[in-house]
Amino acid sequence: MISEETLTEKIARMVSTAAIYLPDDVKEALKKAYEKEDNPVAKNVFKSILDNIKVAEEEKRPLCQDTGTLIYYINAGENFHLLGKLPNIIKKATIEATASTPLRPNAVDMITGKNSGNNIGERIPWIEWEITPESEEAEITVMLKGGGSEAPSLAKTIAPGLGIKGALKIAIDDVFEAGAKPCPPVTVGVGLGPTGDIAMKLAKKALLRPIGDRNPRKEVAELEDKLLKALNALGWGPHGVGGSTTALDAHIEIAHRHPATLAVGVATNCWASRRSTLKVTKNKVEFLTHKFLNREEGATS
Repeated sequence: MISEETLTEKIARMVSTAAIYLPDDVKEALKKAYEKEDNPVAKNVFKSILDNIKVAEEEKRPLCQDTGTLIYYINAGENFHLLGKLPNIIKKATIEATASTPLRPNAVDMITGKNSGNNIGERIPWIEWEITPESEEAEITVMLKGGGSEAPSLAKTIAPGLGIKGALKIAIDDVFEAGAKPCPPVTVGVGLGPTGDIAMKLAKKALLRPIGDRNPRKEVAELEDKLLKALNALGWGPHGVGGSTTALDAHIEIAHRHPATLAVGVATNCWASRRSTLKVTKNKVEFLTHKFLNREEGATS
């Protein structure tokens, strides 16, 4: 049976890997953007980004000096044998990954301004939970959310009469006003729901979907394509130098709304969209996003 110590070690490895190696879908999207870019300055910026990725992998160093706030998404079965211990496991894994990678300490006390030095603090790392009835398994995802790409994020409640068009205009205006600040090309998550906090949670979760993945609901998938086209028409390009790719993708998640409200959440990731997922059963830990880890160290305890 997978022990607390083993799972701590595996999660720490997952976090370190997320900081160093981009998921394959993100790397492929950046390569395609480079290949189709006609603007010579933008093409050079894309080349620098791809070179950065290569050096990080070769040197086993983080892709960016800002290794972000660690946000964990847990989908755990109600019968998962380490369910109650997961918060403590995640804290220990975060401390371990911070020291071993190393990750930049990014947990600052809201009142004193003091940095904890280990990415642990009040309610940090943040954990989002989903519990699956009767299951004995767990999937754990980490997102390394950079501060620069977080700056444009917003939640706003508008009149329902403005409709979906009005909601998506908020996202487009937000990316336009942000310009080069979030280190484009960005990935944009949009959440639509009844309240601001729900919309923002949906927007953040939308960033976990692979580049090119579309919402299973046809009408929403069509909106994602339209939004992506509109974002790339803005012309900011990589790091704001101009070009055809301002956004690598746009993802939309929805929830039923209140009759009197339409809340919009917008979340952005920089080009270094860092995330990783592992799956845990009673006797096995399997890396789902960075599968080379399964070969390197073995997936079974």
